[in-house]
Amino acid sequence: MRHDDDQETGDERVRLDKWLWAARFFKTRALASEAIAGGKVQVNGDRAKRARPVQPGDEVRVRQGHYEFLVVVRALSARRGPAAAAAELYEERPASVAAREAMALQLKTLHAAFVPEKGRPTKRDRREIERVRGRSS
Repeated sequence: MRHDDDQETGDERVRLDKWLWAARFFKTRALASEAIAGGKVQVNGDRAKRARPVQPGDEVRVRQGHYEFLVVVRALSARRGPAAAAAELYEERPASVAAREAMALQLKTLHAAFVPEKGRPTKRDRREIERVRGRSS
Protein backbone atom coordinates (compact mmCIF):
# COMPACT_ATOMS: atom_id res chain seq x y z
CA MET A 1 0.00 0.00 0.00
CA ARG A 2 1.46 3.37 -1.04
CA HIS A 3 1.00 6.51 0.96
CA ASP A 4 1.26 9.18 -1.71
CA ASP A 5 -0.80 11.52 0.45
CA ASP A 6 2.10 11.93 2.88
CA GLN A 7 4.57 13.18 0.32
CA GLU A 8 4.92 16.26 -1.82
CA THR A 9 2.47 15.94 -4.66
CA GLY A 10 3.49 15.84 -8.25
CA ASP A 11 0.00 15.46 -9.69
CA GLU A 12 -0.81 19.12 -8.89
CA ARG A 13 -3.93 18.33 -6.84
CA VAL A 14 -4.53 18.03 -3.10
CA ARG A 15 -7.75 17.87 -1.10
CA LEU A 16 -8.77 21.26 0.29
CA ASP A 17 -8.92 20.08 3.90
CA LYS A 18 -5.43 18.57 3.67
CA TRP A 19 -4.01 21.70 2.08
CA LEU A 20 -5.53 23.99 4.74
CA TRP A 21 -4.08 21.73 7.43
CA ALA A 22 -0.66 21.58 5.73
CA ALA A 23 -0.66 25.38 5.27
CA ARG A 24 -1.34 25.71 9.02
CA PHE A 25 -4.65 27.54 8.81
CA PHE A 26 -6.09 24.86 11.12
CA LYS A 27 -4.48 22.65 13.77
CA THR A 28 -6.24 19.49 12.66
CA ARG A 29 -7.87 18.21 9.50
CA ALA A 30 -11.07 17.76 11.48
CA LEU A 31 -11.14 21.50 12.26
CA ALA A 32 -10.43 22.27 8.61
CA SER A 33 -13.28 19.98 7.52
CA GLU A 34 -15.61 21.58 10.06
CA ALA A 35 -14.80 25.08 8.78
CA ILE A 36 -15.32 24.00 5.17
CA ALA A 37 -18.66 22.37 6.01
CA GLY A 38 -19.67 25.52 7.91
CA GLY A 39 -19.15 27.68 4.82
CA LYS A 40 -16.13 29.51 6.23
CA VAL A 41 -13.91 28.53 3.29
CA GLN A 42 -14.40 29.49 -0.36
CA VAL A 43 -12.31 28.54 -3.37
CA ASN A 44 -12.39 30.87 -6.37
CA GLY A 45 -15.46 32.59 -4.93
CA ASP A 46 -17.50 29.40 -4.58
CA ARG A 47 -18.39 27.49 -1.45
CA ALA A 48 -16.28 24.33 -1.40
CA LYS A 49 -16.43 20.80 -0.07
CA ARG A 50 -13.56 19.28 1.88
CA ALA A 51 -12.58 16.80 -0.86
CA ARG A 52 -12.40 19.52 -3.52
CA PRO A 53 -8.96 19.45 -5.13
CA VAL A 54 -6.97 22.67 -5.02
CA GLN A 55 -4.25 23.54 -7.48
CA PRO A 56 -1.71 26.33 -7.82
CA GLY A 57 -3.36 29.61 -8.77
CA ASP A 58 -6.61 28.94 -6.89
CA GLU A 59 -7.84 31.78 -4.68
CA VAL A 60 -8.88 30.59 -1.21
CA ARG A 61 -10.83 32.72 1.28
CA VAL A 62 -10.71 31.52 4.90
CA ARG A 63 -12.68 33.10 7.76
CA GLN A 64 -11.40 32.44 11.28
CA GLY A 65 -13.27 34.30 13.99
CA HIS A 66 -13.07 38.02 13.25
CA TYR A 67 -10.29 37.59 10.71
CA GLU A 68 -10.47 36.75 7.02
CA PHE A 69 -7.57 35.53 4.90
CA LEU A 70 -7.56 35.85 1.11
CA VAL A 71 -4.70 33.78 -0.27
CA VAL A 72 -3.53 32.42 -3.60
CA VAL A 73 -2.29 28.83 -3.64
CA ARG A 74 1.37 28.82 -4.70
CA ALA A 75 2.41 25.23 -3.94
CA LEU A 76 0.79 21.99 -2.83
CA SER A 77 1.58 19.68 0.01
CA ALA A 78 -0.42 17.02 1.79
CA ARG A 79 2.21 16.87 4.53
CA ARG A 80 2.26 19.29 7.44
CA GLY A 81 5.72 20.74 7.89
CA PRO A 82 7.37 23.61 9.73
CA ALA A 83 5.73 27.03 9.71
CA ALA A 84 8.36 28.41 7.33
CA ALA A 85 7.54 25.71 4.78
CA ALA A 86 3.79 26.23 5.28
CA ALA A 87 4.14 29.96 4.55
CA GLU A 88 5.57 29.10 1.14
CA LEU A 89 2.40 27.22 0.16
CA TYR A 90 0.41 30.42 -0.30
CA GLU A 91 0.65 34.15 -0.91
CA GLU A 92 -1.69 36.44 0.98
CA ARG A 93 -3.23 39.33 -0.93
CA PRO A 94 -2.11 42.81 0.25
CA ALA A 95 -5.74 43.87 0.72
CA SER A 96 -6.26 40.87 3.01
CA VAL A 97 -3.22 41.79 5.12
CA ALA A 98 -4.44 45.40 5.43
CA ALA A 99 -7.96 44.28 6.38
CA ARG A 100 -6.64 41.90 9.04
CA GLU A 101 -4.38 44.59 10.52
CA ALA A 102 -7.30 47.04 10.60
CA MET A 103 -9.49 44.44 12.31
CA ALA A 104 -6.74 43.69 14.86
CA LEU A 105 -6.44 47.40 15.64
CA GLN A 106 -10.21 47.74 15.93
CA LEU A 107 -10.43 44.77 18.30
CA LYS A 108 -7.51 46.08 20.33
CA THR A 109 -9.15 49.49 20.81
CA LEU A 110 -12.46 47.83 21.61
CA HIS A 111 -10.86 45.70 24.32
CA ALA A 112 -8.85 48.65 25.65
CA ALA A 113 -12.05 50.68 26.11
CA PHE A 114 -13.67 47.89 28.12
CA VAL A 115 -13.26 48.42 31.86
CA PRO A 116 -14.31 45.34 33.80
CA GLU A 117 -16.41 45.67 36.92
CA LYS A 118 -14.33 45.44 40.03
CA GLY A 119 -16.61 42.75 41.42
CA ARG A 120 -18.95 42.65 44.37
CA PRO A 121 -19.53 45.98 46.13
CA THR A 122 -17.98 46.41 49.55
CA LYS A 123 -20.07 47.19 52.61
CA ARG A 124 -19.16 50.84 52.23
CA ASP A 125 -20.23 50.77 48.56
CA ARG A 126 -23.55 49.12 49.47
CA ARG A 127 -24.25 51.79 52.09
CA GLU A 128 -23.52 54.48 49.51
CA ILE A 129 -25.85 52.79 47.00
CA GLU A 130 -28.63 52.56 49.60
CA ARG A 131 -28.12 56.22 50.56
CA VAL A 132 -28.39 57.29 46.90
CA ARG A 133 -31.53 55.19 46.39
CA GLY A 134 -33.07 56.70 49.51
CA ARG A 135 -33.26 53.50 51.54
CA SER A 136 -31.17 54.38 54.54
CA SER A 137 -31.73 52.03 57.43
